[in-house]
Amino acid sequence: MIAIIGAGLGGLTLARILHVNGIEAVVYEAESSLTARTQGGMLDIHEESGQAALKAAGLYDDFLRIIMPGGESMKVYDQHGVLRLSHDHEGSGRPEVHRRDLRGLLLGGLPDGTIRWGAKVVETSADRKVRLADGSTFTADLLIGADGAWSKVRPLVSDAIPAYLGLSFAELNLLDPETRHQDSADLIGGGMMMALGAGRGLLAHREPDRLHVYAAVQVDEPWTAITKDDLLAGFDGWDDRLLRLVRESDTEPFPRAIHALPIGHQWKRIPGVTLLGDAAHLMSPFAGEGANLAMQDAAELAAALIAQPDDAEAALATYESALFPRAEAAAAESAANLEISFAPDAPAGILAFFAALG
Repeated sequence: MIAIIGAGLGGLTLARILHVNGIEAVVYEAESSLTARTQGGMLDIHEESGQAALKAAGLYDDFLRIIMPGGESMKVYDQHGVLRLSHDHEGSGRPEVHRRDLRGLLLGGLPDGTIRWGAKVVETSADRKVRLADGSTFTADLLIGADGAWSKVRPLVSDAIPAYLGLSFAELNLLDPETRHQDSADLIGGGMMMALGAGRGLLAHREPDRLHVYAAVQVDEPWTAITKDDLLAGFDGWDDRLLRLVRESDTEPFPRAIHALPIGHQWKRIPGVTLLGDAAHLMSPFAGEGANLAMQDAAELAAALIAQPDDAEAALATYESALFPRAEAAAAESAANLEISFAPDAPAGILAFFAALG
């Protein structure tokens, strides 16, 4: 049995590609259903990775139907509200979709019974035996950890633990923007917006029914709770149009601390066990690669298993030999982009980065 732990984008992509090639897998997911919690925000899906994986999954045409028009545009402001960059990236090969819609697309491409909802993994062992929270156990022939930052499978292959990066986000939402927050909707535009200053920033996306905002602050200890008043005090002196993204939020700030695995994280080949996505290479979101890498991991792992159906160990070795350098390069880019985004002269560094990209 192939057991995939985690029904995120990586785990679902792997299950779907295996399914269309006649290889069945079971996906174990801790959450009770697709709607058990909010599914995050907008994602730019890259041509060479995420889109290639959707083509391998036979879902590319369906993907085109869930793209958000205009979502590739981008604006960069400084803390005084001065627009420093405005660019329409339409046709960039990185269209925007909502994570919820993409996950729903992948789930819809799997046979009934593939996902075991409410199956929270609490322990794994070297013989690939898995114990669930309800006390039941199973043993997999092939155990794949697609279970994110705090993976229960990763300890079988690696001692690495995600480290806090000194940056915390507070998630906010402005609902019904066209009728209730038109000024903020104009500020953000149809896609992504960044307003950056020394040690802090406001990052926002236009979504179909809301403006999804993250207030980001470099702090020594990760936030476990934060209020609007605390956030506004931390952005003292910033332009009022930017501060409205916090002040007028229709939801209370929800803290999200940013963690990462070590750049270059890898492991020795362990029989019958491997990782993909954040379980393998958790990094900050400042390379825009997390979801795309997870889907690319899934596609390449599936391709290796399909090509070598009678030698899983050779397939896993093939997969990991390509995974490690690819993940290391993305993690290094992510770390560098985080540093320049919140440097004392921000947004100068990120403007130079985009200028270099042309």
